Amino acid sequence: MKNYVNQVVPPALPLARDEYERAYQDQLNNVLRLYFVQLNAIVNALHIPTTYIVADLPSAAGLGVGARSFATDATGPTFGSIVVGGGSTKVPVYSDGTNWRVG
Repeated sequence: MKNYVNQVVPPALPLARDEYERAYQDQLNNVLRLYFVQLNAIVNALHIPTTYIVADLPSAAGLGVGARSFATDATGPTFGSIVVGGGSTKVPVYSDGTNWRVG
């Protein structure tokens, strides 16, 4: 997973004019819009995983490689193994694109 936190820098804002100009305001809005879209992407990437019992985990394939969550009823949690439910062990899980794996 790419680390976007280190890739966003504050935008170079256009210099203010003495008088109002539509072009300046449009340029300022575009710069700020781009910056806040990038910040929004970071916030969405840093979400706190939701906890599930294994049977209720969303589709690993649907969420894609690298998606993370947390299972509350794992059995035999060996790192990297496909998570199996029915136990009482709480483990972080990640999607390999097909299955949820312990890790």
